[in-house]
Amino acid sequence: MIRRTTAAKGLALAAVLSLGLAACASSDGGSGDSTEGGGGGSSEPLKIGTILPVTGTLAFLGPPEIAGVGLAIDDINAAGGVLGNDVSVEWGDSGDSTDLNVAKSTATDLISKGVSVVIGAASSAVTLGVVDQFEEAGVMEISPANTAQDLSGYGEFFARTAPPDTVQGAAHGSLILDDGHCKVGFLVQNEAYGTGLRDVIEDTVTKGGCEVVYGGKGAGNEFAPGETNFGAQVTELLAQKPDAISIVAFEETVAIVNELVSQGWDFNGTTYFVDGNLSNYGDKFDKGTLEGVQGTLPGAQADDAFREQLTTWYSENQNGKLEDFSYSAESYDATVLAALAAIKGNGTDGETISKNIRAVSGANGGTEVKTFEEGVKALEAGDDINYVGKSGIGPLNESNDPTSAFIGIYKYGADNTYTYQRQIEGKIEE
Repeated sequence: MIRRTTAAKGLALAAVLSLGLAACASSDGGSGDSTEGGGGGSSEPLKIGTILPVTGTLAFLGPPEIAGVGLAIDDINAAGGVLGNDVSVEWGDSGDSTDLNVAKSTATDLISKGVSVVIGAASSAVTLGVVDQFEEAGVMEISPANTAQDLSGYGEFFARTAPPDTVQGAAHGSLILDDGHCKVGFLVQNEAYGTGLRDVIEDTVTKGGCEVVYGGKGAGNEFAPGETNFGAQVTELLAQKPDAISIVAFEETVAIVNELVSQGWDFNGTTYFVDGNLSNYGDKFDKGTLEGVQGTLPGAQADDAFREQLTTWYSENQNGKLEDFSYSAESYDATVLAALAAIKGNGTDGETISKNIRAVSGANGGTEVKTFEEGVKALEAGDDINYVGKSGIGPLNESNDPTSAFIGIYKYGADNTYTYQRQIEGKIEE
């Protein structure tokens, strides 16, 4: 039986596409491009922290990400832990980019508690607000959901299990074009994630011979995170007579949709969401409002067995019902990679994890392993390993980005909830 005692209970929260991307070298030099480091570091039990959204506009992503981390830690400890000790976890709230003090306070708290690695944040803007703080403390940060291009090769103490926006943006833009649209409008929040993803979608649309009629680069139409009044923007957008609208936002999407409804926009087959707002909205809107809306989400579709494990963990540890699985696999894999890196480097400190995470992800090739337990056995046998986890990402490159990742395509039904349609694989080429 899998033990479920290490993850803190009672937390209040709740087709192939190939892309070219120039490799970004580590900005800090040192061992950022190393694929392994030995010698051993700290022998203390591995302590993992989380900086994931319990509150704020991305709180809907908190439950699946937390479930992914918690389930991974239980699986790691059931397989014997790391270097002879159980792994422990310190849970923390990231909030969102409307108030970075939440994340900064959490970072300070986690550092004071002696964590070696943190899983998070969900928001790229939040990570940009705390990543230097973690690096200065020698704490490895692994995000399961950050996609902003600004974070590629940011430093040796940052990695991610979600692909950069070049992958999702190209898939999203191609989806719009494939549906026959050629006059695209954007409603985009003004921060690194929003503008970065918009830029890639726009490039894909224009390279396809079509045009952006509102909200494009340099037009100055972005809105501030947390905005609630979209009357003027929607009026200006619809005046340009777009045949498709891409909404790149978080929780602000509810207010945007309500305004579009009030101004007579027909959503069916014309409206596109991204990972930041791909959520099950249910009775937040009248029945049928979102029918035919499509969205893109980085990450492989979680299979039924994994979903059942996540759901059970969340029910037993958080006393709640898990209704969304976005970035759960990436959170699970981030946690397992950290643990395997500690074992390979024979140390539980952040520097050791930083130096070995690429190697255990398969940067050196090696024996393919699908679980933490398999990875430990291969490492103990002296093998290089290629951890192929739940999310289906490729090995980390020199920028600590996945070299490949799946992008799921989803569609909303009359009940305002989305279902999986298909997936494509995007590759990041050096």
